[in-house]
Amino acid sequence: MDHHNIRAVLFDLDGTLIDSAPDLGAAVDAMRVMRGLPPLPLETYRPMAGSGARGMLGIAFGITPEHPDFPKMREEFFSTYEACMTQRTRVFDGVAELIEQLGGCKLPWGVVTNKAMRFAGPLTQKMPLFQSVVTVVGGDTTPHPKPHPAPLLEAARRVGVAPQQCMYVGDDERDIQAGRAAGMFTVAASYGYLGANGDIGRWGADAHIAYPLELMSLLKNAVPA
Repeated sequence: MDHHNIRAVLFDLDGTLIDSAPDLGAAVDAMRVMRGLPPLPLETYRPMAGSGARGMLGIAFGITPEHPDFPKMREEFFSTYEACMTQRTRVFDGVAELIEQLGGCKLPWGVVTNKAMRFAGPLTQKMPLFQSVVTVVGGDTTPHPKPHPAPLLEAARRVGVAPQQCMYVGDDERDIQAGRAAGMFTVAASYGYLGANGDIGRWGADAHIAYPLELMSLLKNAVPA
């Protein structure tokens, strides 16, 4: 897909802009310890950090959403995470510089995440990185989360740019599926969590980046006139 007419850049949140794995892992690990189970190292949780409660509870307790205890444990995880979600979370190296350069190019940017706005709202409000963000679309902002294109189309509407003029950057196969379905130029961030299917070469993204500032090389011919 041609990316020389990009007028806005949209990003996934966890694993793309911010490293929230330490807080997500700490929250679910606290649940393990409360149940008399030994703690697990952060690296055990990191690959599935982008999958939220489903990913964290799956790693920590081996349960799936079909398990009868899942809803109760999910809410316990949500409450535990809500209390600590900005304690260890940090911005990935190079992301602040990337956002600054987007501003210099007068390219508006937004966030489209599957994180519920219960968390995505306060988190982005507390972190200085997001002072210039145009919009934050959460997993419950539209009736369907990613990989459905609805959240991306809503973000494009809010930014005031046609979907075909948007670039979407994410670190999970669902991000690329959603971006493609929305008609956007898709970029896979190989430095992120990558999820259950970590073979990004099979995702069908239009481009890959190994570090955040590499995105600027894709955008060098896409600055609005």
